[in-house]
Amino acid sequence: MIRRLVMCVLCVSAVAIPATEAAAQQTLNFSLGYFTPRGEDARTDGDVINTNLTFLAFDLADFNGPSVGVEWLVPIGEYLEAGAGVSFTRRTVPSVYLDFVDNDGSEVEQELRLRRVPVDFTVRVLPLGQRNAFQPYFGAGLGVTAWRYSESGEFIDFARNLEIFRDQFVAEGSETGPVIVGGLRYGGDAVSAGGEIRYHSAEAELDERFAGPRLDLGGWTYNVTVGVRF
Repeated sequence: MIRRLVMCVLCVSAVAIPATEAAAQQTLNFSLGYFTPRGEDARTDGDVINTNLTFLAFDLADFNGPSVGVEWLVPIGEYLEAGAGVSFTRRTVPSVYLDFVDNDGSEVEQELRLRRVPVDFTVRVLPLGQRNAFQPYFGAGLGVTAWRYSESGEFIDFARNLEIFRDQFVAEGSETGPVIVGGLRYGGDAVSAGGEIRYHSAEAELDERFAGPRLDLGGWTYNVTVGVRF
């Protein structure tokens, strides 16, 4: 699916670039940002992280963390722009059982880890055009999010007299969902700089090893961007 989407973007770019006015430039955009997952009340039904919050001690905000990315932007005429990019986030969250401890009084500890690698294909509208130095923009598209979620450490077997054992449970895959982006940048002849907000929506299915049947991958990313124009 990712290969097909990349080919679509390349085909659009191949048609658009010859028709683009000389003033418009392609941009290789680098971003550094901060990812925040969707809140407890907005997460999908059966979300494993919400379920874990009922018996493990951690905060949803512990999954907030830095994000890095790169994106290729191609103008389509004066007021449109196509983009293809990838970003990366990963967080490891320590947790303990809320109401149980080991026989020696120590906490029953485990780590929850979530990795997201969204590949986004977007089309943007620039209301003031490509030639204006200050360029607000908004757009939408498709995100294909490669993900990996794991729980590792100590677990309590409630079916066997509260036996404590060590293990690791891992799930991974890729999910497709909408992405929305909006921001403001300064576009010079050689470089650009600005800030943007990006929203992803996607969810994954988990198997019976986990406390919840789904994993909500959605959330907000707040980026500072720097671009090289050519």
